[in-house]
Amino acid sequence: MPEERTTNYTMLVHLPEGYKPEQVRDGLAAKIKTLPEALRRSLTWDQGTEMRDWKQVRVDAGIEIFFCDPHSPWQRGINENTNGLLRQYFPKGADLSAFTAAELDAVAEELNDRPRKRLEFQKPIEVIGDLLLQ
Repeated sequence: MPEERTTNYTMLVHLPEGYKPEQVRDGLAAKIKTLPEALRRSLTWDQGTEMRDWKQVRVDAGIEIFFCDPHSPWQRGINENTNGLLRQYFPKGADLSAFTAAELDAVAEELNDRPRKRLEFQKPIEVIGDLLLQ
């Protein structure tokens, strides 16, 4: 789940074949490349085995990748908050591969159209639009 930190813009990656490193690598790189280049700065990830191919994601998506320290979710606070929001749509442990790309995109669209306190009650879609106009 890439999320742009400045705007809280959320993108969900459809992985119908599961969370194997190859699928995660290809799915993340493809999704990140849909962002304008100005927004492709870095990605911070947990230490999970699904990111085994992180070096190739870095090359394919043209983005720096950093890893949190083990057992340190506070180092990705925005992501943890977004995980909580996602649980309003998907229960913890849900098999997201059972959902279509369109269903995941619809959830991301709803989240991006939701005002956030952190953004002074602007919506992520508004903030990212303003940022791109600069």
